[in-house]
Amino acid sequence: MVNLELKIYQQYYTKSTPIVEYMVKLLSLKLDDKILEPCGGDGVFIDAIIDVNPIANIDVCELNTVSVAALMEKYSIYKNIRITYCDTLLDETFLMLSQNGGYYDKIIANPPYGAWQEIEKRGILKKIYSNIYSKETYTLFLYRCIELIKQGGILSFIIPDTYLNLHMHKAVRRKILEETKILELALIPSSFFPGVNFGYANLSILTLQRNNCKEDNLANSFNVYTNFKKVDHLAEIEQTSTIKTINISQQKIYDSLDHAFFISEDQKIIDLVNSDLSRIGDIAACVTGFYSGNDKQHLRVKDWSIKNSKNYTRISDDNIRNSFEAPSLIGIEGVQRFIPIVKGGNTKYFKPDSWYMDWSIEAVKNYKLNSKARFQNPSYYFKNGIGVPMVSSSRISASLIENKLFDQSIVGIFPYDKSLTYYLLGFFNSKTCNRLIRLINPSANNPSNYIKKIPFIKPSEIQKLNVVDIV
Repeated sequence: MVNLELKIYQQYYTKSTPIVEYMVKLLSLKLDDKILEPCGGDGVFIDAIIDVNPIANIDVCELNTVSVAALMEKYSIYKNIRITYCDTLLDETFLMLSQNGGYYDKIIANPPYGAWQEIEKRGILKKIYSNIYSKETYTLFLYRCIELIKQGGILSFIIPDTYLNLHMHKAVRRKILEETKILELALIPSSFFPGVNFGYANLSILTLQRNNCKEDNLANSFNVYTNFKKVDHLAEIEQTSTIKTINISQQKIYDSLDHAFFISEDQKIIDLVNSDLSRIGDIAACVTGFYSGNDKQHLRVKDWSIKNSKNYTRISDDNIRNSFEAPSLIGIEGVQRFIPIVKGGNTKYFKPDSWYMDWSIEAVKNYKLNSKARFQNPSYYFKNGIGVPMVSSSRISASLIENKLFDQSIVGIFPYDKSLTYYLLGFFNSKTCNRLIRLINPSANNPSNYIKKIPFIKPSEIQKLNVVDIV
């Protein structure tokens, strides 16, 4: 039951006292505040608020019926705390209040991250939040709650930091920058959050003040705190020497590429990303590769010393197609029907052939018809280009794609000017490229849409030839 509820509601309860105390302090509570907790959970924020003000006027919403019952029992003696079973994102009263300029003085929450939604509900959410990425629940909560704060009211949320940079959250960033003053932003490791350690993101504690004047908001500047070593440092930010403080102007963020929060002490690299230079997407096609739909059936490995190969069938040399000519997109006949495929893995410059895909006529027909397969961007199969793994370690890496198939774990980069291939191969294996992509997208992922945004400085002919020679 607990696992099912976690899957549906994605409830990660805030069991860290330093985090809770830090967020409540940022609210600057007053006796007459109207306070909202839009996803009550087990009441940890409510407990902290009533410790400060036992008569606080608090509305609590919760969608999980088990949690609602527990909250009602826990706070049954408090007349000033109202527990409601409702969906904050769809509630008609909240919709009315948000349309009328907000209602609450303070809002605090740890909203669900990536909670599973019924297909029917997704359709409704897309209609209500038409410009917001509706598959990620925490940004929907943030958007709704910004509208529920009245002028001068304060919101404090603990949420994954992906909204700061990801392209899909551009509309939420615009909402924040235009309609609120950012008071403070603390970026902390997800491991500080008990029971949670995201592989794809860290956490942020975002504190905002609603302000209806866009001009005032863009003139605002705020502190970003990073490099926390211990969660206890939230209580002593100013006194902790290891914490880095960066002051940022909302106007600068608003003017940046896709309104992204480029948080770095290196202003030169930020200026480069925000410049009017050409982008990789202007000078090369950046496309995602192939997936068979069932690699255990169709994929073979050269030998079992290859990483992650233990559950795959080892290929016989007799089944490998040995030809420099590109195979047909309808498949090939005969026993020698397996062709090399470039997969992920952080290998620089050149990858030996280790994996082979069944490219028989029957197999290719299956790839095109199977809903689980991805026969995507086939015009780039068996071309010369560069492969960048979608997931990397601390450093981005790239290797050649030489007339081969490449799979969906790879972003294939195919320069329109073929003479740039080796120059770009060197660039994508450089520290400079790594600094740029990690500013554009701080996560370990390198999707094609972010690679396209990397600025490109066209080299002189001599520079290009020197780099090509080295590569």
